[in-house]
Amino acid sequence: MSRVLVIGNGPAAHRFADRMRHHGHRGPITILGAEPRAAYNRVLLGSVLDGSLTPEGITLPGVDADVRLGVTATHVDRRSRWVHTDTDGIHSYDELVLATGARAWTPEIAGLQDADNVRTLRTLADCERPPRGRVVVIGGGILGVEAARGLAGRGCEVTLVHPKKYLMDRQLDATGGKLLADRLRTLGVQTRLGRKAVEHQPGKLVLDDGEVLAVDSLFVCTGVVPETELARRSGLEVARGVVVDDRMTTSDPRVHAIGDCAEHGGEVPGLIATAWDQADALARRLTGSDTRYTGTRTVTRLKARGIDLVSLGTPEGLASLDAEVVTLSDPARGRYARLALEDERITGAVLFGFPQAIASVTQLHDGDLPVPSDRLGLLLGTAAATRATPVELPDDAVVCRCNNVTKKALVTAWHGGSRSVAELARTTRATTGCGGCADDVRRICGSLRTHTDEEQEGAA
Repeated sequence: MSRVLVIGNGPAAHRFADRMRHHGHRGPITILGAEPRAAYNRVLLGSVLDGSLTPEGITLPGVDADVRLGVTATHVDRRSRWVHTDTDGIHSYDELVLATGARAWTPEIAGLQDADNVRTLRTLADCERPPRGRVVVIGGGILGVEAARGLAGRGCEVTLVHPKKYLMDRQLDATGGKLLADRLRTLGVQTRLGRKAVEHQPGKLVLDDGEVLAVDSLFVCTGVVPETELARRSGLEVARGVVVDDRMTTSDPRVHAIGDCAEHGGEVPGLIATAWDQADALARRLTGSDTRYTGTRTVTRLKARGIDLVSLGTPEGLASLDAEVVTLSDPARGRYARLALEDERITGAVLFGFPQAIASVTQLHDGDLPVPSDRLGLLLGTAAATRATPVELPDDAVVCRCNNVTKKALVTAWHGGSRSVAELARTTRATTGCGGCADDVRRICGSLRTHTDEEQEGAA
């Protein structure tokens, strides 16, 4: 049986090991993790920062693998198929999987590198010792917004600085970005949009227009860089990330890459759904299938308390001249929806303040299903328009994205005795992340209950 060695112990590596066993691999799997703690869901770091989840609450379940913690791979000898480490000797492999993730990128700001009150938000260590007082967050992408909201929830005086004209500009259009900023202000987050930080001084952050912000702690959430140094030193093809083909294989047929470190088709999405899909595709291939990875539909859901926001696709998709565009704007209530449709399918969407529509619209998008003719009813969540309920999803559809819980897992747990949302949460961990899947789980729970009652009545 082939020996599989995985470098990295994040969500991608965890998912890969789990799927290898699921698809029948019985040989040894060894995972080398540089961090001294068990694998955890990095997507939920903002929830740890705001105190709504504990570090234990985002720890991933154990997998059937030999997991070595606090071990860093230092060299890959591809000819001998050996991996050298800093503290754990040499490991041999038949198939090597790089799941080294990405590291935080820090912009060039004078005085930033030498400051001791600056952190990123990439690991659980970054969430320790919650800051107090005046906090500035640099970067208004999804991570920066989640950090700012979490810190405000902790009672900090928060200012969010972003160089673009509106927040989350990679996921939202201008209207959605403006509404997001308005909502953050009501939650205690001040914003400086279209502005850049140019200098950090003790207790101060200077912006490009001369404004000086008082700061006790500074969070830098300005993006990530794929961790490719080990692959580069090993002679593998590296562009922005480690270059892989549709089989998730690098320029060496015995070496593969998945997740944030992998570049497929010229893209490095940096999304957990992409990492999961790549991990599953590679696991299938290494267990005998000819599965190819062809991409993952982009779904971005903000995990911030008090804000219901999801983006599907890209802002460019919303502006396509070939698309039918449906817009519903209700600024007085802080609600906004924009759908782009082609051939009756959703190609892009922004939903802000419409929690009842998020589940149905996301599932229509993921399943490439035709939307109902009642577009307004779909956005307002009326029963007639939301025909594509979670119950109609295939068994392998992911209902809880934070914890990767499928519909099949929920149904199995139900038949195993977990007959309420709370019991399903304890059994499967669904709803225990951002909570955005709670309505989906509730509907599945209700449908299964109704179906069971009907069966019992028919047997009476």
